[in-house]
Amino acid sequence: MSGEAFDLQAHARAMRERGYWTDVTLDQLLARAIEKSPNKRALVAYRADAPGDEPVLSLTYAELGERVARVAGSLRAMGVGAGDFVAVQLPNWWEFVVVSLACGRIGAIVNPLMPIFRERELGFMLGFCDAKVFVVPDTFRGFDFASMARGLQQSLPKLEQVVVVGGTGPDSFEALLSKGDGSTVPYGDSASLKGDDLAVLMFTSGTTGEPKGVMHLCNTMVACTNALANRFHLADDAVLLCCSPMGHMTGYAAVMVQSLHLGGTLILQDVWDPQRGVRIMAEEGVTHTAASTPFLADICNAVAAGAPRPALRTFLCGGAPIPSMLIDRAAAELDLHVSSLWGMTEALAGTLTEPERAAEKSSSTDGRAVDGVEVRVVDDAGRPLPAGETGRLMVRGAQMFVGYYKRPEFPSFDAQGWFDTGDLAYADDEGYIRINGRTKDVLIRGGENVPVFEIENLLYKHPAVVDAALVGYPDARLGERGCAFVTLKPEAALDFAGVQAWMAENKVARQYWPEHLEVIDAMPRTASGKIQKFVLRERAKAFGSADGTNRA
Repeated sequence: MSGEAFDLQAHARAMRERGYWTDVTLDQLLARAIEKSPNKRALVAYRADAPGDEPVLSLTYAELGERVARVAGSLRAMGVGAGDFVAVQLPNWWEFVVVSLACGRIGAIVNPLMPIFRERELGFMLGFCDAKVFVVPDTFRGFDFASMARGLQQSLPKLEQVVVVGGTGPDSFEALLSKGDGSTVPYGDSASLKGDDLAVLMFTSGTTGEPKGVMHLCNTMVACTNALANRFHLADDAVLLCCSPMGHMTGYAAVMVQSLHLGGTLILQDVWDPQRGVRIMAEEGVTHTAASTPFLADICNAVAAGAPRPALRTFLCGGAPIPSMLIDRAAAELDLHVSSLWGMTEALAGTLTEPERAAEKSSSTDGRAVDGVEVRVVDDAGRPLPAGETGRLMVRGAQMFVGYYKRPEFPSFDAQGWFDTGDLAYADDEGYIRINGRTKDVLIRGGENVPVFEIENLLYKHPAVVDAALVGYPDARLGERGCAFVTLKPEAALDFAGVQAWMAENKVARQYWPEHLEVIDAMPRTASGKIQKFVLRERAKAFGSADGTNRA
């Protein structure tokens, strides 16, 4: 953004003066929970590959603290110290939680990574942040993560150690971190992160080019969990299900850190299976979760099919608009008021509908600003717009990231601390906003941003393709799916199977693959030559169906 630079130090002072930045770290949250309730269940982990329906592990807060101290000691013995990056590409397993907390204890920075990422995405991300340690599963959902990680290590000179959870060799989690050299790092270590130290680096999915590393502090994440707890009236009796990936801020901040902040109980499910998930919720007494719209639909369908009704009291639902029919179903069938949310990696939880008004507001709005956050809708000149008029959505406040790692030239904040979200929105008379389009070229599938620019570039590189454009089409379950429009070279041919093979050859995460292909004679263009994507989006609507079935 042009103009006077944003003063981060002045922002930090203001956030502290207003009580939103408390300088409480995640390690302090853990220590408080241990002191208050050492024998309380802190974490219960379920895995899809474990026999039976029983959890693979249950830890009290005292036991969780012991594992964090041991893994912190092992990381330090491996040479990890203050300011080093530890990349963690794990499903929702207990090891993810322990490694993340152990990093904070020794001043290291955790880089959570989605399990869907493959060589193409990971090679950039690990190299960009100079990750020193990379923690992966041996295998997960049939994919050999260990081999992939060891292969990547050959081209990443700063990556000193791969750690394999579930492995049996010398690079296994058990050998390197769980047992390690026997040393521990107790709470209160002088190297531990402070409230305003960089704590988490999470990459966006690169909607306009290469992924950007979003920097968050303990202060910004704790401000987020404070705001969410206040809006939801959460307390230490909360039992939270983490079914959204912890490699995403929904799972990481809104569930994992939230549970720690409350001193509640965290239930981990690594592979979402609706019937099993609902059984786990019922058995464990889950009261709160955060997930995208498809999860909510799955829960309703599972209960309708005979699964036990969970004791959910609150549900944070973000990533896509919530159909009014689904809001009504959740209220009638689950006695659950679903709260709509707008957020992003940079801003965490920006707006949220309070449960008391969910029936009225969640299907028509994306909530109102939470404590410590301000939002406004402006025109292209930056002037605030009246209620009902669509414009650019701006946000500022206590939860905002502190910049993009190694990218000071990327636009972030104006002099007053406002961040342009790239979303178009309007506000109602009460200040509840509604996302009404995007200034960025984004496709959101199941709550996950698909890197449109990256996928289009790959399509352009295909030997048969002249022009390519990727747009979304509506899907009842996932919100959107991707349709690739292409024009071909004379005499060339390309079918949907060929596009899938091309994505696989370039090692693109499967969730990013186009799910429909449309070969056309020419792209619709403006007078200046730009592709008119709104024309393609309108055409692509025909490729979905009311029940969410893909017609590719």
